[in-house]
Amino acid sequence: MKKHFLLVFVSFLLSQLSFSQDDLLDEIENDTQQEKFQQPAFKAMKIGNLQSTKIAAKGDLYMYVSHRFGTLKDGISTFFGFDNANTKIQMVYGVCEAIQIGASRESLRKTYATSAKFKLLSQSEKVLFNVVGYLTANINTELSKDRYPLLKYGDRMSYASQILVSRRINNKISIEVAPTYVRQNLVLEPEQEHNQYLLGMGGRLKLNKRLSFNCDYAYHLNRYKNSIYNNPLTVGIDIETGGHVFQLLFSNAQSTNEPGFMSNAEGNWNKGDVFFGFNIVRVF
Repeated sequence: MKKHFLLVFVSFLLSQLSFSQDDLLDEIENDTQQEKFQQPAFKAMKIGNLQSTKIAAKGDLYMYVSHRFGTLKDGISTFFGFDNANTKIQMVYGVCEAIQIGASRESLRKTYATSAKFKLLSQSEKVLFNVVGYLTANINTELSKDRYPLLKYGDRMSYASQILVSRRINNKISIEVAPTYVRQNLVLEPEQEHNQYLLGMGGRLKLNKRLSFNCDYAYHLNRYKNSIYNNPLTVGIDIETGGHVFQLLFSNAQSTNEPGFMSNAEGNWNKGDVFFGFNIVRVF
């Protein structure tokens, strides 16, 4: 199923890109250049869980509140996951027009993280894609020597780096691919490699002026074949309300940090093991 999903998505991406020049010409006839190319491919900095190519403008301060409830499959015993919530608060600042930095704390595994995002290319008449780099470092402070006597400080660390490549196909559709490298200094499955490689992908379908449907997925290229974890799949909607974007989503990963949701998605869509959540974004 995972390989079939990847094949379908890549086929869709290639078919869209083959008509990209015609779409650009159509947009030029109907819109002004400023409307076409200064609008971002995505309204929020995340598609769902996957980072988008949107970057904070110089001097803008964003606050992200991300909430993921427990699994729905536990039913009424946990009030469909409401008893086991994970909350992340993140602050993001636009250092300049092409660079943002961020810091966050996630309650799951008591994880602190820092991040940097930087723009390399912007879509225009001469440039087909937006290209953005993303780096993050995470520390799991829940790990302790009481449970792991040989634990070293560096074992708490995990990292991720991504190249985000997106394209606004037309006024309604935007797509993205995200080659990703994840480093887990401590892996809980002995057969799993510390260095992990994934191909992320996602898209946005604008439904009306304030509503869009979003989806993102990541295919793990060297996951241990008997791993208890799965490839992360997230679907949801964006609701634009004035100065912020409200995102409602369902995912098989409870963590919202890149090393967490990409490497350790614990849920399984086929078994109804899915987490409901939301992201609230406010810019100051």
